[in-house]
Amino acid sequence: MNRSFHKSQTLRFYDCSAVEVKSKFGAEFRRFSLDRQKPGKFEDFYKLVVHTHHISNTEVTIGYADVHGDLLPINNDDNFCKAVSSANPLLRVFIQKRVEKRAKSLPLLHRGNTQKTNA
Repeated sequence: MNRSFHKSQTLRFYDCSAVEVKSKFGAEFRRFSLDRQKPGKFEDFYKLVVHTHHISNTEVTIGYADVHGDLLPINNDDNFCKAVSSANPLLRVFIQKRVEKRAKSLPLLHRGNTQKTNA
């Protein structure tokens, strides 16, 4: 049995301060646990997520579903702590490839509008 998996199982069943994280990237789901009292920093969480999904060379954005089902970003320490503290009992995390911004010189065409506008 993988040592980190065993630790996750221990935290999940015996430690009420654990938060179970279910992350989704494309069609792939991963689960792991965090300590609700000491979740760590956003940067460490980001590294854990991309490592867990084997996407270390991919720039991604991370979001979570709050208690109302709204998708909110996790992009700094404050948002990360809010996400962990609001997880009850599961923190649902969604990962998306980061989209490159269009160059300012490229025109944007709006559906039904033939006028060009700059981004």
